[in-house]
Amino acid sequence: MDSLRRGDWLSLERLKAYSLILIGFYALALIVWVATAHGLLDWMDRPLGTDFSEVWVSGNFVNQGHPELPFNNPALFAAERATFGDKTAIFAWGYPPYFLGLAAFFALFPYLLALALWQVSSGLVYLAVMRKILPGREMVLAALAFPAVFVNLTHGHNGFLTAALLAGGLLALDKRPVLAGLLFACLAYKPQYGLLIPLALVVGGCWRAFFAAAFGVAALTLATLAAWGRGPWLAFFDSLTFSRVELLEQGNTGFHKMQSIFAAVRLAGGSVSLAYGAQFALLALVAVTLALIWRRGDMRLKSAALLVGSILATPYCLDYDMMVIAPALGFVVVYGLERGFLPYEKSLLAFIWLIPLAARNLAGATLVPFGLISMLLLYGLICRKALWNEQAQPIPV
Repeated sequence: MDSLRRGDWLSLERLKAYSLILIGFYALALIVWVATAHGLLDWMDRPLGTDFSEVWVSGNFVNQGHPELPFNNPALFAAERATFGDKTAIFAWGYPPYFLGLAAFFALFPYLLALALWQVSSGLVYLAVMRKILPGREMVLAALAFPAVFVNLTHGHNGFLTAALLAGGLLALDKRPVLAGLLFACLAYKPQYGLLIPLALVVGGCWRAFFAAAFGVAALTLATLAAWGRGPWLAFFDSLTFSRVELLEQGNTGFHKMQSIFAAVRLAGGSVSLAYGAQFALLALVAVTLALIWRRGDMRLKSAALLVGSILATPYCLDYDMMVIAPALGFVVVYGLERGFLPYEKSLLAFIWLIPLAARNLAGATLVPFGLISMLLLYGLICRKALWNEQAQPIPV
């Protein structure tokens, strides 16, 4: 127990070894995944890169002059079946029109090449941001081995980009606030993760970044209107009812896959009203504590709090969205290396780092939302360090 309390078991050498073992496992699993595929489908008759299938098909709609069709589920599902076969699972498009530009670009390439380009390019951006946060090769290796990386890769998702934009904006905030604001603006493609950004910027007095972000969102909106007219926006707003009812409230995505308190309540059999109540209560708690943190303290803890708070604030987040936790862990670790770690902190951080690998399977098997629990623990740890650290007795490294 003393080793767990002090975290002595997690040396840099062991961190490197564990990271290499996990990376080797990911590589082997990806090789098997591709080797057992038939055509564009994996062994379970899902498109390789599952969620990227909707991006590529939607990009084809844009390139064909029909940017409103990604929001038309019958048309989208028919195109997915035409591309991947009648046995494939179908995936709905839930993004605002901002993301259609990227989708159209990658749809210029054959599917598998587009999937590889998407994951490699966004993955490299993620690693570049993590390299700015973390010291030493062992730490960057741990960022590459972070289990949500593997989940994101197998789903062809945008977790790399989301984590890079949010963490990159926070890194730039002090010295390049306009750039920070523009990076935050690019998160408009996934607006549920931007709920707390304006609060943090206002409380922190980051007005240049705030107005740059507002300008960036306005410019992106005008660009989509200039490129495609109102059609995609009208279709997007019409599609919100389907996204809210079918994907969120009824859980057709799978409540065990979601990592929010809303999904945890629904997974336990709670009503939709109770789930919304729990989500709003958590949002209020996070907003208040985040405001307190952003009024004082170290920028690394402010950044970590906003990263974790952003994912706790939304009712719809999946295990690949836990990519946002990687830079949050990075900021906390760097702060701890300088100031010392609290009792059990290093062991707790290791647990949180590992959880995305099994979050959905554990929730499906036990109905216990380990992903949500790990993020709540991390946010609580950040609050303790930021708001009451002067009363703690940190353990030196």
